[in-house]
Amino acid sequence: MGGIFFELRGEIDPEWVFADGSYVRAHQHANGARHGQERAIGASRGGPTTKLHLATDAHGNPIDFEVTGGEVHDSQVANQLIEKVGEAEHFIADKAYDSETIREQARRRGMTPVIPRKSNSSKPNPEFDAYLYKLRHLVENVFARLKHFRGIATRFEKLARNFRAMVFLACSFIWLKLK
Repeated sequence: MGGIFFELRGEIDPEWVFADGSYVRAHQHANGARHGQERAIGASRGGPTTKLHLATDAHGNPIDFEVTGGEVHDSQVANQLIEKVGEAEHFIADKAYDSETIREQARRRGMTPVIPRKSNSSKPNPEFDAYLYKLRHLVENVFARLKHFRGIATRFEKLARNFRAMVFLACSFIWLKLK
């Protein structure tokens, strides 16, 4: 899925890759899909939510994404995002990605992890670059642009594959504006 998006996307800027996750509230009618079908809707105190995990390039353009239930933590999807990105010079993420396994996976792919340590960590962080971390707003800007699409801001689709298709379509529109 997403073959057309990857053809439209063209080449990414592999200098910096930003990763983050954002919640999407699922509409009340999004529940109730057939059993056996992936829904990617998680139950939380705030109601049904879906989480969109996104990687962007140095220009703030979407590279790839994962869709999970709202209860899935960012660190559980980080390895899949790193694999989808391929190679880059720097992998920049927030404290939710503070894990040695995530850092090692990024290093194996040739990336320097720019991830701040949690406040209770006693390990040094020599790879942390405060300037690059300040540029993390680029991934937040992509989430803001994606949520301008009504179908993404309020998830109506019952199945995860349909929601993924909507996100691919929205990412394609973002890339088409660049060309």
